[in-house]
Amino acid sequence: MCSSDLGVSTLEDLQAFSARVSAAQRTKRHLAKDLPDAPGVYIFQDPQGTALYVGRSRSIRTRVRSYFTAAEQRARMAEMIRIADKVVPVVCATDLEARVRELRLIAAEQPRYNRRSRRPEAQTWLKLTVESAPRLSVVRTVADPESTGARYLGPFPSRHAAQAAAEALVLAHPLRTCTTAIAQRPRASAAGCALAELGRCLAPCTAGGDRAAYAVHVDAVRDAMSGDLRSVVEAVHLRMARLAEEERYEDAALWRDRLAALASASLRTHRLRSLASCPELVAACPTEAGGWEVHIIRFGRLAAAGSCPPGQPPKAFVDTLVQTAEHVTASIAPMPAALTEETGQILGWLDGPGVRLVRIDGPGELSVPRWCGGDIATQ
Repeated sequence: MCSSDLGVSTLEDLQAFSARVSAAQRTKRHLAKDLPDAPGVYIFQDPQGTALYVGRSRSIRTRVRSYFTAAEQRARMAEMIRIADKVVPVVCATDLEARVRELRLIAAEQPRYNRRSRRPEAQTWLKLTVESAPRLSVVRTVADPESTGARYLGPFPSRHAAQAAAEALVLAHPLRTCTTAIAQRPRASAAGCALAELGRCLAPCTAGGDRAAYAVHVDAVRDAMSGDLRSVVEAVHLRMARLAEEERYEDAALWRDRLAALASASLRTHRLRSLASCPELVAACPTEAGGWEVHIIRFGRLAAAGSCPPGQPPKAFVDTLVQTAEHVTASIAPMPAALTEETGQILGWLDGPGVRLVRIDGPGELSVPRWCGGDIATQ
């Protein structure tokens, strides 16, 4: 019997036939047989049609075939393959569309064998509250800042990062850190906390607290969260210099990290806002074949993607793509009308080499405040 009779005609086939390949892998190799050799997303499903795993690749067929070779040694993937009954391909026009569709499918289907992005809604934001004595609070949702007057930074990668950013803000502008509801006119008997006794809080909870000075700090924090971090940068750098003089280098490094967490979140917030506020943006990038990848972005959401082949008039292609693009309703800025991870992928693509803005409806440019922390976040 020759190797071709065993279905071994390539090096990959030989790997699949090796002793390291499980019986389940050999049995399920037919699932990749008719898949397209094209970029996009693939969905492993069980016999009931439930999504088990979602992935993406520049070649769906090649990537899926690799799950049935000796190269795939992950235990959870072996378990998934034993259950899988079908692979559904979703061909995409561009790599960005594949990235976005992968994120959306994982969020919608919650496949149990995917480890990332299964809870994109579980985000962490830092909020400047609207109450008698505003404070900084770590929250999970964003309400309309235009109607509430609140300010937000985020999303942060973790609650710890949000708290680190809050510490940097409070160092420069000592807002209260308690969660107590404070009356507009505190009683004369109201006692201040230990921080007030140490001179580290203006004690707006007491009748003798300096409300006017506290309001000045609230306005300064609002300005910082709106894009001017200069006062915070100055305060943190001063603290770091003093700690370095005392040879407390680890403590200085902690303050450096707190400032970096704040700057990264500030830049992220304002970049998200720039797209979330834009009704329509059309951008294109040249392909190696001489054509164009074109994307229509509305309020931070990918509304359409297409690949204009070489020789076809790009303008006519763009006009057609715009007409067929998804209708998108604006969200509450800085929240885009999409998963923030999706908008992050779009921003990354827009920053890529060769990308050109074809046209933009709304803000004249994708700008962020000069002092929002971009120089610190990118260091």
